[in-house]
Amino acid sequence: MQGKKSFAMVDYEKCEPRKCSPDEGICAAAAACTHRVMKQIDGRFEPPIVFQDLCMGCWDCIEACPLEAVQIRHIT
Repeated sequence: MQGKKSFAMVDYEKCEPRKCSPDEGICAAAAACTHRVMKQIDGRFEPPIVFQDLCMGCWDCIEACPLEAVQIRHIT
């Protein structure tokens, strides 16, 4: 039996990298992701994508997001 998996999830209604970094457009949560599973693959000023199957659940991204746009999601 597998245990519960937790991973980060971006609330795209709250996420605005322009507010995190007005000049650079860098998402604070993606920059804080030490495992590099949250990335702004569409470029600066664009919301990040989380590669959920690789997320280690360290929650560095959640703590770094000033807009509280990154949340924990649990699946079983």
